[in-house]
Amino acid sequence: MDDRLEHILRQKLREAGRQYARARDAYRDGKNSTDSSSQDAVADALSRDDEGRVRLVCRRYAERRAVDVDDDGHPDCYEAGHPDCEGCVADIRDGIVESW
Repeated sequence: MDDRLEHILRQKLREAGRQYARARDAYRDGKNSTDSSSQDAVADALSRDDEGRVRLVCRRYAERRAVDVDDDGHPDCYEAGHPDCEGCVADIRDGIVESW
């Protein structure tokens, strides 16, 4: 391999490594800021209707719902042990629930 090609490959690999490190750090910072916030702050940030209910798309039945969410982050329609309901609660906790 000639020196010029080797130099270009090293340069591109270093650039990719730096870009990966920036993305990793940004992901970690974003995750830490979500983890450190209280459950109430995450639930308050979710989209709500005029009556104060959280607007979400039910993962189990794939339909739009406006539901109340309790202090533990469980919507009214929550069924313990159901994988879709557990995923919905995790999404609410993370503040990434699909809404309308």
